[in-house]
Amino acid sequence: MIIEHNTLKAFAARLVAAGGSRPDEVAIVADHLVEANLRGHDSHGVGMLVAYVRDFEAGTLRPNQAPTIVSDTGTISVWDAEAGYGQVIARQAVEWAIDTARVHGVAVNGLRNAHHIGRVGTYGEIAARAGMVALHFVNVASGPPPVAPFRGKEGRFLTNPVCIAIPGTTANEPILLDFATSRVAMGKVRVAHNAGKPMIAGALLDHDGKPTNNPSVMYDEDKRGVVLPFGEHKGSGLALVCEILAGAIVGSASVKTATPPERGIINGMLSIVIDPSRLNNHDSMMAEIDAMIAWVRSAAPADPDLPVLIAGDPERIARAERMANGIEVDETTWGQLVEIASRYQIAVPQ
Repeated sequence: MIIEHNTLKAFAARLVAAGGSRPDEVAIVADHLVEANLRGHDSHGVGMLVAYVRDFEAGTLRPNQAPTIVSDTGTISVWDAEAGYGQVIARQAVEWAIDTARVHGVAVNGLRNAHHIGRVGTYGEIAARAGMVALHFVNVASGPPPVAPFRGKEGRFLTNPVCIAIPGTTANEPILLDFATSRVAMGKVRVAHNAGKPMIAGALLDHDGKPTNNPSVMYDEDKRGVVLPFGEHKGSGLALVCEILAGAIVGSASVKTATPPERGIINGMLSIVIDPSRLNNHDSMMAEIDAMIAWVRSAAPADPDLPVLIAGDPERIARAERMANGIEVDETTWGQLVEIASRYQIAVPQ
């Protein structure tokens, strides 16, 4: 299914609204999901609505939820999202951090118990557009952990993403580093499984600890496989750090917390937002960023057909292509969305 992004956004909005969300919440969630598709991250796009509908039907996703402010010392705050839409409350938390950093130079927010916050790069982009440096560490508490630690063949982590954003200059777009600490996000495994396509080599082990590119091993309840961390010990170590920073230190649910499937998807996030103008002269800083980016891009490519990329480039390239040519939704995911639409008597785009 190839679908134009505004048409897909309108369809996603109708599905979110079926759960009782107010129009402002509907708009934020639908925009966030479709923007993830546009940026090439289908793992965090409209396919997530299948889980969202399951969770709001079960009562584990609470529409129109306001966060509980656990503590606020002026520059450090802790919020409990109370299982509200993560796309809404995480955005509010980052906007608070941006406003606070403008006044104090730095702000730290700990977000507890949010329902799935979606593509973390969204929050880095918001901060970078505001001229801020942002660091986000996220953990996931949602059923059995699928990611193995270094040298392991049993799951001990979830995909625990990291995002670091640096503002752009007049000559360059913001630098956006946004990645799962697993070799691939679980959503990408889901997309491959639904599409009947193999996973990239080096991403999965089967139940016996043997390498495989078959994504179906992650959906075998009796003999489930595992996703590997990226970069061996490096990704494994960073996954552990994310789990502790966004779980134990923030006070959110962790991979060790009892999280039966009926609890839904729970994220914790530690966000640090910095006003870089407090650290260096603005013009000097911008000139150095431009010089560094130019230096990196000047490297001769290993493959002449594949230019050197800066963090954030793949998303910008994907967005331009998909804005022009539409977004592909695999047949299985589209069928799941159509089934939900039928149950709620929602019109399906043709």
